[in-house]
Amino acid sequence: SGETVFAGQRREGFYVDLGAVFDLADLRPFQQLHVNPVASTGGTGVDSTKFVNVHSIAIKVPKSSLTSDGSSPSSVTDAKSVIGTWTSASRQVIRLLEVGGAREVGPWTQVSRLGQPLINEAVIPMGYKDIWNSTQPKDDAQFLQFYQQPELAKLLPVLYPGVFPNLAGLTAARADLVAILLTGIPSGIVPGFQNFTGPKPADMLRLNMAIPPNTSNPNAGGLVAGDPAGYPNGRRVFDDVFTIELRAIAGVTYPLVNPSYKPDGAASLVTDGLTPGSDRYQSSFPYLGVPLSGWQVPAA
Repeated sequence: SGETVFAGQRREGFYVDLGAVFDLADLRPFQQLHVNPVASTGGTGVDSTKFVNVHSIAIKVPKSSLTSDGSSPSSVTDAKSVIGTWTSASRQVIRLLEVGGAREVGPWTQVSRLGQPLINEAVIPMGYKDIWNSTQPKDDAQFLQFYQQPELAKLLPVLYPGVFPNLAGLTAARADLVAILLTGIPSGIVPGFQNFTGPKPADMLRLNMAIPPNTSNPNAGGLVAGDPAGYPNGRRVFDDVFTIELRAIAGVTYPLVNPSYKPDGAASLVTDGLTPGSDRYQSSFPYLGVPLSGWQVPAA
């Protein structure tokens, strides 16, 4: 009836300088401005997932299978054009160590979930990560405060002294991040665009299916770079989701809800400095590139 499924190894499509990001956001292109610089000058990012393969399940589904009335969306402003998706991983609650091996028994319990990228890593504080991973998006109102006042937004002016003075003075609740990450962006915020699913906060990856794919000049910067076919309108495999979210947290998107706010100059420049090679992806389904050979690339 129109579905196509692929299951198997592919090239990892996600790219990020994990070492720099998790070393107190000591981003290599800007690390000379960091409170604890490692070197005297900046450098290019190190792609931590460049030589990694991933077990992948890719599913191609007709849009009409995803709408509430079986239609194929054509109007960007129509609420039925927007879908929200999320995934979870569960395991059994008990692991028994026995002679000859181990086995898991008991009921299944959710141990991880994913909707928007990097929420667990960059938005939810350490003490709440396990709770967040065990709950469902419908209960995300309890985490609203962490989107309104993200810890990373408070840390950036401290980690980069004098670089983010406007962000340091921004004490209002971040309605822009709530819209982008928790409710979808309502009509009237970004001209000609919306992916709003309602006022109830829920961590879901939202897609307005009436917006056609950008096949001529796609921009990995997505919506904030003028490409509405990209993240946070869905998530294409090549979208630079880390840079997009980092710049949003740094204040680039706050003028959408408060036009009087002026983002710091660095907010639209901050990045981990990565551009993936063209062999990372392919233009046809399942879009992730051919996996690397373990013989040639042991890290794969």
